[in-house]
Amino acid sequence: MDGPVPGAGTLINVVAVTAGALIGILAGNRLPDRVRDVVTSCLGLVTLLMAILSALDVTAPELEAAVGRGAPILVVLAALLLGGIVGAYLRIEERLEALAGVVQRQVGRLVRDRGAAHGSAHEARERFIEGWLTASLLFCVGPLTILGSLSDGLGRGIDQLVLKSALDFFAAIAFASTFGIGVLLSAVSVAVVQGALTLVGVTLGSVVPDAHVAALTATGGLLLVGIAFRLLGIKQVPVGDLLPALLLAPLLVSLVSALR
Repeated sequence: MDGPVPGAGTLINVVAVTAGALIGILAGNRLPDRVRDVVTSCLGLVTLLMAILSALDVTAPELEAAVGRGAPILVVLAALLLGGIVGAYLRIEERLEALAGVVQRQVGRLVRDRGAAHGSAHEARERFIEGWLTASLLFCVGPLTILGSLSDGLGRGIDQLVLKSALDFFAAIAFASTFGIGVLLSAVSVAVVQGALTLVGVTLGSVVPDAHVAALTATGGLLLVGIAFRLLGIKQVPVGDLLPALLLAPLLVSLVSALR
């Protein structure tokens, strides 16, 4: 039986963000802290399960045949170590976290300069823009966005994007209850960014060997473990700093294969 059509995961994500934003707008207030904590913990546990299933690709026969018996784990380890060093040196996690604040400040300053005499209209516009920017950055920047969209395009399933859709649904409720209708526009951002990444996955799927895809998936699975730990409040793993490992894992497979 054929899998989902490429792009189905992004479509589900767009619907989830839209539905969550509409509910948040209608609700007009945030979810109670107790409810939000329970939902976050449930999503963290499911993320951990997804991470384990992805990480098990380290045992894929294609990967072992390409790099040798016992080497797949070393390839993933090397990718994480080297990728983490590069990411920490470039301060990717810190820069991603600061990006939203920088953009909001610049937009806020621009709006104030141009609309100081517009009173409540100016405030509504600023609130709309901030809601769109904040939600777009949250929904479009992160390992689940990259991993899920690439996995969708590579034909390896939409499970990760379905999980991300659940996360984004509840986040959209909270953001829309604060920022209003501007959060709805972030659904367009999700469609554009994840659609482009899915297209990249479709393109790579025709040229990248199964061994390279397995290494990418296994490495991504460990990044998902980091996301699960963050959701569960166990440890704030700097997953952003580890993102370069996703590029290094397939490259290391090629290198090891060539040296054998």
